[in-house]
Amino acid sequence: RRPSIAAPDSKRVLTMVTGAAPTLCESVRQARSAAVGSPVINSGGFLRTPSASKSRLVYDELRSRILDGRYTAGYRLVLTVLAKEHGVSVVPVREAVRRLQSEGLVEYRHNIGAQVSGVDLSAYQDSMESLALLEGMATALSAPRLTRSDLEEATAINDEMRMLLEQGFDSSVYRDLNGRFHTVLTSACRNERILGIMRTEAERVNMIRRSGLGFSPRTSSVSIAQHDHLIDLIRDGAPTDEIEHYAREHKLASMKNHLPEAFTTE
Repeated sequence: RRPSIAAPDSKRVLTMVTGAAPTLCESVRQARSAAVGSPVINSGGFLRTPSASKSRLVYDELRSRILDGRYTAGYRLVLTVLAKEHGVSVVPVREAVRRLQSEGLVEYRHNIGAQVSGVDLSAYQDSMESLALLEGMATALSAPRLTRSDLEEATAINDEMRMLLEQGFDSSVYRDLNGRFHTVLTSACRNERILGIMRTEAERVNMIRRSGLGFSPRTSSVSIAQHDHLIDLIRDGAPTDEIEHYAREHKLASMKNHLPEAFTTE
């Protein structure tokens, strides 16, 4: 009986084919290929994946760079450059960019091409109003299931936000803490559909804020006090409709604080 032999991993195959250990780029390709299916190595020692998988991988990477601020408003997305960087043809890059355009993250300009979308106050207002409704409902659905530990975590995060006001305000740090705070309060919501749409709108709002609508110490102090009250409502077992209303109005107040007065009064 022949002993079983384990299949060699991708790193060993690449080493045998090319005579050298894989580069960082190749290692990333291996990890990503494993996430979408079994890797296929061509005669040149590089991994091949179906076109749809390549498009998804490029889309995920570009979307991540836009949302975390590596690609800021106005950044040009040159298809040939991105294709070379990701080791794919232009086709999956074009598909990824079109998908980002459908989400409002990318726009096409005449004689310029694809670029990261700039600050659109109307789009920001639409997203914030949608987020207020979704987050209010998710918070209300989550509230009865939140534990004492959850509320202690939310309180600790809010205290960190308060410390920022006293020790040197940083809008980007405050934005991240604010997102964590509301994530905790909505974490026990069991409606994944609501949570999914809410996360998409929250990502869009954060991208716009990062591009030019940052938080200020004055308005943030009011928001922190509202967080305290929201925690008290949940801890005291307030009716869910009261919690939903307060969470919704809290988000709408944040929207009004960020938009120019002339815009909000139109």
